Amino acid sequence: MEAKRKKELLNRLRSIEGHVRGIEKMLEQDAYCIDILKQSKAVQKALDKVDGLVLENHLNNCLIEAIRSDQPQERERVIGELLDVFETSDKLQGR
Repeated sequence: MEAKRKKELLNRLRSIEGHVRGIEKMLEQDAYCIDILKQSKAVQKALDKVDGLVLENHLNNCLIEAIRSDQPQERERVIGELLDVFETSDKLQGR
């Protein structure tokens, strides 16, 4: 992963971490449930954005490198990993 993208992702994760701590404080202070849910949804959306950026990086670098490789087992491994990630995600979401 190139340094610029890595820095962007780390900054996003640090921001998300701060928001999660904010949600924790909201719970401790008995904040209104809907306000907590709104913050939680914002964190989930931010994590989805991180996932999208990591996936984009993987497709543009790791996957392309494997596809261009002379090793068919490497291509199959990388594609299998992607399928596993999405199958696991679907199972976690009850699909």
